[in-house]
Order: sequence, then C-alpha cells, then structure tokens
Amino acid sequence: MAWRPCKRVYQRVSSLTSFADFNLNDPITRALAEEKYLTPTPIQAQTIPLLMSGRDVIGIAQTGTGKTAAFALPILHQLAASPRPPVRKSCRVLVLSPTRELSGQILDSFRAYGRHLHLRSALAIGGVSMGAQVRSLLNGVDILVATPGRLLDLVQSNALRLSDVEFFVLDEADRMLDMGFIQDIRKIVAKLPGVRQTLMFSATMPRAIAELAAQMLRDPAKVSVIPAATTVEKVEQRVIRVDRAAKAAILIDVLRQETIDRALVFTRTKHGADKVVRSLVRAGIAAEAIHGNKSQGQRERVLAAFRKGEVRTLVATDIAARGIDVDGISHVVNYDLPNVPETYVHRIGRTARAGAEGIAISLCDGEEMAFLRDIEKLIRMSIPLSDRRADPRHSEPVPAKHAATRPPSHGKDRHWHRGNGNSHKQVRRHQPSETAGSGAGGIEAVAFLKRNAPPRRDRQQRPQRWTGQSKGS
Repeated sequence: MAWRPCKRVYQRVSSLTSFADFNLNDPITRALAEEKYLTPTPIQAQTIPLLMSGRDVIGIAQTGTGKTAAFALPILHQLAASPRPPVRKSCRVLVLSPTRELSGQILDSFRAYGRHLHLRSALAIGGVSMGAQVRSLLNGVDILVATPGRLLDLVQSNALRLSDVEFFVLDEADRMLDMGFIQDIRKIVAKLPGVRQTLMFSATMPRAIAELAAQMLRDPAKVSVIPAATTVEKVEQRVIRVDRAAKAAILIDVLRQETIDRALVFTRTKHGADKVVRSLVRAGIAAEAIHGNKSQGQRERVLAAFRKGEVRTLVATDIAARGIDVDGISHVVNYDLPNVPETYVHRIGRTARAGAEGIAISLCDGEEMAFLRDIEKLIRMSIPLSDRRADPRHSEPVPAKHAATRPPSHGKDRHWHRGNGNSHKQVRRHQPSETAGSGAGGIEAVAFLKRNAPPRRDRQQRPQRWTGQSKGS
C-alpha cells in the first residue's frame, strides 16, 4: 500500500487546561488527582479527545512529553465504558515498546491511572522466565505490554492469541526500526483483527515507518508536538574537541567540575560502557552501567539506584537508555557521538524535562567531526565548540595502587564504529603524538609520549592487527 499523507489535526488546546475537561471516567479522574496530575501536556491535550472519539492517531513526540498518559487515559476510559471478562489467552489492549524498561514503565502507568478500575494486566518481556508470563495470560488480561520478540514467542507457543485485540499501541516506532524489529512488527500486525483502534508514536518519521503506518492505521489523525529535527529549547549544548585517548580523563574533569544532580553518559557499545565505568570508579566517581549484557535484575537495580540518587552517574548504550524515564537528569554527556543524527536528539531529550533546564556535553574526536556536522545540519544550529587536544596533562590518571600493575599502552586504541546498524568494523585511532599539530603543544605532547613509551618490541613479536568484526550493543 502506498503511503498516503494523513490528516493533520490542529487541536485548540488553549481551552483544555485541566484533566476534568476530558470528561474521563470518575475512577480515572480520582486516580489522576491522587497522582497530583492537574494540567495536561500538549500531546495529551491533543491526543486524548481524538482517541476518545475512536480515531486512529499518529503522534510525533519525543520521550518525556507525557505521551504514555496520552494513550493510557483514553484507553482506560473506553475499557471502563464497555466492561467484559477477558477471553482466555487473549488481551483487549496490546502495547508494544522496544525495551524491557520502557515496557515496565508503561505498565506501571496503566496500573497507576487504572487503580480503581480492577482491570487485569500483564508484562511480556525477554530476560525473565516465560513460564510465569504464560500463566499470567492463561485466563486472559485486559492490558498486555510487551516487547516484540517475547510477544512472538508467546504467540508461536500458543500461549497468546491476538484475535481479540481492540486497541493496539506501537510506541517508539522509529527506535523499533533502529533495533531491527520492523519484520517482527509486521508479523504481529498481520495477526491482529482488522477492526481495532491503533495509535503509533514516533519521534521521527523515516520512510519505513511511514510505510508501516500506511498499512497499520485507518484514516489517522496526525498530532505533532515537537518537530522531529529540533532539540529541547532549555538544553545548553556544548562540544569539546578531544583526542580519543584523552576522552576518559576529560569526562572525569567534566563530572568533577559541573554541578550535577544526575548525569547520563552515552557510549556506542556495551564494552565501551563498562570501560568508562571502570575509569570513573578508579577516579573515585561512583558510576554504574546499563546495557544489553546486563540481566534484567541488574538493570532494575541500577535504574532504581539512579532514580533515588544513590548513583548520580549512569553510563548507557542507546538501546538500553530507551527505557530510562527519570526526572532530574541535569547533564547528558555524549562520550561517543552517535553516527545517526536523530539519535543525538533522542539522547539530549533525557534532560531539561518537566520545565527544568539541562546541559548536553559531547566529546568529539577527529573521526567524529563528520557526525557533528550531520547533527548540526539536522538541528539547524552550530553547537559551541572548545578544543582540548594535544595536552599531555589529559592522559587518564592512574591511582598509585594500580600504577605498578597497569599494562603498557602500545599506541593504539580500539574503537567500534557503527556502520549500517548491523555490522561493526574496527577503526584505528591515533594517539596525540600522531595528531598533534606542529606548534608547541604538539611538540610537548610528542616529547611526553616518547619519555613514557614502553620498550620497543622486535618486529617478529609485534601482534598482528585484528581486522575482524564483532557485534556491538
């Protein structure tokens, strides 16, 4: 089916100044009062009336705009208006999200807003036993929140049927595309009934998502709150030009010098996240990592500590960070710049939420300058840049107790570069001695490295450079 432009809806939101204006079910209104929700956000003010009238909706909105309540409240209202017992091994509402953490948060929101409705709900995510999930679906549920892979596992094992779905929500659709879930989603949509109400949320609208929307939605209204190519207005953005080898030390400087409530540090790979955490801990900065190699229990423990402020620095990969919905993040640090410019918009949207201000700092080495140019082109602005290259004082500090046992550096640093999203190739990074200019700073750096260079190996003993590929995060 060819993509047809959907009708853009401009809702008059100025008159919707309270949740009471939506005429929601009384138990839902009571739950909102208990949650101290008084004024709807723009995405809620525009989306809720459309969904309550039965329209399909495409919502263009970033994380942190209140979109979960935008679809949860009208769905709960309609469930309460037409109650019926759940059908065995089925659900009335199906919500798909890309990550375990985000799925859990969506279900928590449904349960909070619907606490007085006595509805049955369940979570279907990977990383935990499928047996408990099968048992929870045995007698049917009203609301099921799931990740695509685990949902298909349940369907294929005959633990779940999708023929009774009345409301289907696809959240973070563009991230689903980035994570390779698009074919799984097509399989799921093919099993849904033709008569249903569908809602899709996405921060951007690439061609593949537009085509999927044309197949999934029926005469959808389009609600756009924040243009996909803009960044949060209250985020102060800065770039520090660095040598690759100095990134860890400069990150430590940044975390020590800034006034930080909570800092979210992004790396490109899982291995890189763990390496950054080790550097920070050695420097006396408490930090934890969250990525795909962590168990579900570990991820939940780390997120809980971050929310409580017990850990103020969290290092994450993009995929794992999709489930981080935490207020009070004062700083986002791009340890590695993303090679997809839209990802930068996603990242820095983690700060400056709920009316607060925030700071986004990016460490950019020479080979990432092209990524920076692409980002600036997308957001249509130049980001202020300072240069901290070729300074030998920015080598990573080594505590005295580790100095004797630290292995020598051989002048190379491995860096994993994401290419097309499926493959990762190794790119050689140069040390400051190879990239420093001919000025005094460059000469001083060369002299520093020569004085501290390890004994030269014989040619036959030098390890061959590995050119294989490895799977990243």
